Amino acid sequence: MEKTSRFARISALLDRRQTDLTVVMEEVHKPMNMAAIIRTCDAVGIPKVHAIWPDDEMYISGNTASGSQRWVDVEIHRSSESCYQTLKQQGFQLLVTHLSSDSVDFREIDYTQPTAIIMGHEKEGVSDSTLQLADKNITIPMLGAVQSLNVSAACAVLLYEAQRQRMAAGSYDNPEPIDPKIRHKKLFESCHPIFAKQCHQKGLPYPPLDQEGEIVADKAWWDRMRNLDKS
Repeated sequence: MEKTSRFARISALLDRRQTDLTVVMEEVHKPMNMAAIIRTCDAVGIPKVHAIWPDDEMYISGNTASGSQRWVDVEIHRSSESCYQTLKQQGFQLLVTHLSSDSVDFREIDYTQPTAIIMGHEKEGVSDSTLQLADKNITIPMLGAVQSLNVSAACAVLLYEAQRQRMAAGSYDNPEPIDPKIRHKKLFESCHPIFAKQCHQKGLPYPPLDQEGEIVADKAWWDRMRNLDKS
């Protein structure tokens, strides 16, 4: 009963994922910030984020932090140009948090359309090339002594505005479905973590699941899982 209930809960979670909403971390390098951003992305239903880590040290550090969340995939790019070109081809509007003469309040943006929110380096912000490629500069009004929020806090503010708009528009009721292979992978690993680990160790594919989340596999798969297959 518990397994079936878990399967139903995870299925519903995956069915609400917002495939046309994402975050780009451009050289965000502190593991705590990266983990916090990924956690917030999961909370608002984002299935995949992008990370731009051009140097090896940031690449290694970032991979360590990104492993802290199993529900959100992290696509890694070694250059900003390749990342933004891919997103633009997919129809995403590129929003960058940056104060400029043409910046707009973040609440004036329509987040119900395909949207990529770009968060920059903790100290340097986003690059000049990114500012040229972005569709809009957005700002979070600050009424205190400080002029900016922590990058993970700023990301959370923006994402919850996006969530608010999308919930009002019904985007969570009938979203574009995630890739079936990714959906199955996350369902299997969540409902059958021990078998998933064994599959990795034995080089076995994840078998199908029935409507209650139970494994549907042939005898050959079970024999290999039980180490009875000597071939």
